[in-house]
Amino acid sequence: MNQYQRLIDNLTKLNLNNMAASIADYRQKVNDSQISFSEALLELTDKEIAYQRQESLKRRIKRARFPIVKRLSDFNYQFQPSVNRQQIDEFATMSFLDNQENIIFIGSPGVGKTHLSIGIGIEACRQGVRTLFINCHELILRLKSAQEKQHLERVMRRYERYDLLIIDELGYLPISANVFQLINGRYERKSTIITTNVPLSSWGTVLNSTATAEAILDRLVYHSHVIKIKGKSYRLASVSS
Repeated sequence: MNQYQRLIDNLTKLNLNNMAASIADYRQKVNDSQISFSEALLELTDKEIAYQRQESLKRRIKRARFPIVKRLSDFNYQFQPSVNRQQIDEFATMSFLDNQENIIFIGSPGVGKTHLSIGIGIEACRQGVRTLFINCHELILRLKSAQEKQHLERVMRRYERYDLLIIDELGYLPISANVFQLINGRYERKSTIITTNVPLSSWGTVLNSTATAEAILDRLVYHSHVIKIKGKSYRLASVSS
């Protein structure tokens, strides 16, 4: 094995795969005196850093379990003028995490609640925030299963550790007391984003308890940004167009 082959092998062992794939081109440029050796190394390492950052972001997004990748830049604010773009841009700075604040998106199906919550979640992943997206019904089932197997406390602690927990579609089915316990455990410690089609005044119905609803609302709304989206459904618009 010659020195060049050993170099490729070393880069591969160090998981510097982007450098290994590009080094032949830069070797030729240096040999042709197009760039200096130090310039070649600088460009190679810059590209490797950018590549590794992108791969790290992909892994964080995958671990967050988003059902689909939707970015804030793709949200149609003209179609939904009730959404304050400046406010959403402020959420994208993650300043609400510093104050352990929550975000509640309320609106009819198809108005963009999930898109916005995923978009904020993707940005959180980009900034290195430990994030998890979960449908409320799935969360209820997972907590119920954990309770039946007598390891609810351990599962609760896992969900409570996420810096940002996104609970999608709250209110489509009755909510269990375990969800309230989880929200209570994250209160003033971590931030939660919730999407729902149920007005806050009607939460007593989906919680099967006015007292429980008031307790949850007290925990959530006190440190929350409540965003009410009043507009047409994207899905209905796409069907009719």
